[in-house]
Amino acid sequence: MIEYRDSQSLDPVAVARLFEASGIVRPTTDIPRIARMFANANLVISAWDGSRLVGVCRALTDFSYCCYLSDLAVDIAYQKQGIGRELIRRTHSLVGDEVSLILLSASGAMGYYPKVGLELADNAYVLRRER
Repeated sequence: MIEYRDSQSLDPVAVARLFEASGIVRPTTDIPRIARMFANANLVISAWDGSRLVGVCRALTDFSYCCYLSDLAVDIAYQKQGIGRELIRRTHSLVGDEVSLILLSASGAMGYYPKVGLELADNAYVLRRER
C-alpha cells in the first residue's frame, strides 16, 4: 500500500535515484543542486512503498492564486497505478480551489496531463536555464 506524506524532508540522493528511475530529466549527478531544489520548495508531497521513495511532487505556491508544479516523478515500476494522479490531487487539495496549478511538461508526458484533468495552455513563455 502506498503511503503519502507532505512536508517531509527528503534525502536528495533518494530523490536523485527516484528521478532516474522515473525517466524525468533532472541534474541527478548534482546532489547539492537537488538538495537546494527541495529546500526552497514550499510544497512537497512524497509517495512511499514502505521505506522506498516511489513518487514525488515538488511545487512553489503562494497558497492564494497560483501554484507552479515543478516536479512530478513516479518510479517507472510504480507508474500506471494512480500515484501521479494522487500526488496532483493532494497538491490541489492543499492549495485550494482558488489556486491554479501550472506546470511545464516534458514532451514525452504531454499525453498524460489531460488524462488527470489538466488542460493545455497556449499562453506560456519560458526563459530557459543555461545549465
